[in-house]
Amino acid sequence: MKTFIIRRRNAWKTPQELENTAGLATRVGNEEMPDEVRWIRTYVLEEADGTLGALCIYQAVNEEALREHARRAEMPADEITPVASTVVIREDSGREIRAA
Repeated sequence: MKTFIIRRRNAWKTPQELENTAGLATRVGNEEMPDEVRWIRTYVLEEADGTLGALCIYQAVNEEALREHARRAEMPADEITPVASTVVIREDSGREIRAA
């Protein structure tokens, strides 16, 4: 699998909407597409208009699988960018929400 970053712009109005979508996305990935898509982590963003957006890190067989996962999970996939490499200076220290 390859690693990708997905930008989801202005996707949710409230944290509850985001949480509901995360549950659906987890189920779709784990139950319907486990050999095609793996959700690694998401950075939730405060958009200028007050909505919530996200930068999501996924592993997938290809971009089309990510678009299909987004469609099934009823969320946008505005930009999908392949990751060329990773440089880790230190581990994240932000607030984390663990998905089950």
